[in-house]
Amino acid sequence: MKPLNPTDQLFLWLEKRQQPMHVGGLQIFSFPEGAPDDYVAQLAEQLRKQEHITPPFNQRLSYKLGQPGWVEDEHLDLEHHFRFEALATPGRIRELLSFVSAEHSHLMDRERPMWEVHLIEGLKDRQFALYTKVHHSLVDGVSAMKMATRMLSDNPQETNMAPIWAMPERSRSGASDRSTSLWSSVAHLLGNSGRQLNTIPAVAKELLKTINQARKDPAYGSIFHAPRSVLNQKITGSRRFAAQSYDLKRIKAVCSAYETTVNDVVTAMSASALRTYLINQGALPAKPLIAMVPVSLHHDDNSSGNQVGVILANLHTDLADPSERLKKIHQGMQEAKQRYRQMSPEEIINYTALTLAPAAFHLLTGMAPKWQTFNVVISNVPGPNTPRYWNGAKLEGMYPVSIAMDRLALNMTLTSYNDQIEFGLIGCRRTLPSLQRMLDYLEDGLAELEAAAGL
Repeated sequence: MKPLNPTDQLFLWLEKRQQPMHVGGLQIFSFPEGAPDDYVAQLAEQLRKQEHITPPFNQRLSYKLGQPGWVEDEHLDLEHHFRFEALATPGRIRELLSFVSAEHSHLMDRERPMWEVHLIEGLKDRQFALYTKVHHSLVDGVSAMKMATRMLSDNPQETNMAPIWAMPERSRSGASDRSTSLWSSVAHLLGNSGRQLNTIPAVAKELLKTINQARKDPAYGSIFHAPRSVLNQKITGSRRFAAQSYDLKRIKAVCSAYETTVNDVVTAMSASALRTYLINQGALPAKPLIAMVPVSLHHDDNSSGNQVGVILANLHTDLADPSERLKKIHQGMQEAKQRYRQMSPEEIINYTALTLAPAAFHLLTGMAPKWQTFNVVISNVPGPNTPRYWNGAKLEGMYPVSIAMDRLALNMTLTSYNDQIEFGLIGCRRTLPSLQRMLDYLEDGLAELEAAAGL
């Protein structure tokens, strides 16, 4: 039996009926050229024969002396995990998103390996979809994205390709992938590694700088006191999933006009969408919302120095001017990146853990409402930048499906694919009604920036 590490155990402990702790992904494909009408049914038959299940998909939970661990499931039933289903008519994207919303609301069976793959036919325009969900204790979001990408090919002629559960095993790079997680940062801080003690002076110095800056700059100070918001209430188990693609060329044109990054622009789009949504709900806080944003930190003098840090980004939702909002978001991001560039990887993780510790305590217990450190998660996971295929079918879009939690009712995750930015929004259906309208508000946010830049 392979014991679970403390972070993975935490994902099991956090799970409740209203708080499923699995991540997922939705992929939409077009039929191969010349494929018969029953192409998806034939594909389902082919996939049912893929009964050699590779790790981690053959692992189930087991307990020894009260401690959880992974063991191989010798009686794995592929029919339970792989499901061939048809959309309700008329087979629009609306019906597909409703299907994913419902499936993502369901808890997974802990007596079996905690994953499911749904092959979905019945989409219009000779398309089909693949919805995959995996428990976060088994695979984290970044690793799941890498697996989903590795399943694909850049060759449209390649056939007999393995599904995600039957691919050759690769070693998990869990430490690097999970370094941006709120929970893993705190767990790492409390770990037994001797390197932790060596980081204390530098971490304390940078934290003191941040606190002093907060005292001088009210906008900066709001990082430590995010406003109370409808985004941060207790939630139900019902989910709403909304997804849409946006043209990366448009976003890059805005980047050039304002001399910002893609991450800055998509964060500004998200800020604009949140502002409009909350105004229409009569619930926009007077103080600006704060987002937890994982960002890439590149050290130009060290090719191995690519790190990812968590930034608590002021979204400036109190500003009506979209261009001014983008400029301020960019400025805040640059200041945070500069702070991290002066720190080692261990120092970055420990700094993150210390600044997020109040948020973790509040999310876990609800006992520290005055320490609402952030209101929403906006995460950008890189994807393939060229067309991909699966058994000859072209991938048209891939959308992340993440986790909503008590006191964190909305998660905005996006990925890049072949000149597109793919947004996946997951939220509590009751806490955040009409969440799907945020897709229009994201488009409006991009159009406002284009108009302000004269594009």
